[in-house]
Amino acid sequence: MRKLPALAAALLMTTTVQAQVPQGMTPLLHSDLSGWHWSLSTHHGSTGKAVFENGALYLSQAPYGQGGLFMTDKRYKNFELYLETDISWGLNSGVFLRSTETGGAYQIELVALASDSPAMTAVGSLIGEGVAVQTARPSDLRPIWKDGGWNSFRIRMTGDAPKVTLWVNGQQVLESQQPRNAKIAGETAGSIALQLHWNATYEPQIARASEGRSWKAGARIGFRNVAIKELP
Repeated sequence: MRKLPALAAALLMTTTVQAQVPQGMTPLLHSDLSGWHWSLSTHHGSTGKAVFENGALYLSQAPYGQGGLFMTDKRYKNFELYLETDISWGLNSGVFLRSTETGGAYQIELVALASDSPAMTAVGSLIGEGVAVQTARPSDLRPIWKDGGWNSFRIRMTGDAPKVTLWVNGQQVLESQQPRNAKIAGETAGSIALQLHWNATYEPQIARASEGRSWKAGARIGFRNVAIKELP
């Protein structure tokens, strides 16, 4: 089989990825990473590394132990957000919704677990990060989860006291009506942020990566087809 030149192959792969953004949604992720920034005011860290490869965003700690929040410059209130993520074992991440610059947000948990794990429902849980959110757990993801590959998340968030609905790989797995707006001072909008979790140690040789509680040295998380539709 004749091989495509490297540039043509890269362009073809990028086009294929972009074509998978759901109809009616606006892509948020571009090859130059415009429209995004690392938060400089968060306990997660501020020196993470973001690179765009073959149509996908990859986040990694730089240096080891230092994470961060990769955030949209624009703030959103009511929206549907779509993304696909590749969560390797030994990672802990999340999608922050209506996030402040300091990382106060509603969060959809992203953590790598095998699909036969009884703790699989931790993936996709709605939790609070610096805000008092009423936690909600999704239905069992094991029948639909793809180990070692890309999984899609579609999140709808509406209302001052938000109603959050989550689909994983096209199947609705969570719907939670929050009893109140948990954001400080009645704030109802914020950034979309992708979490690059920090470690409790900056020494890879003594990190508890084998227990799944820290990022493994050299690990990275992938996101692609990140897109949004703003709602009234």
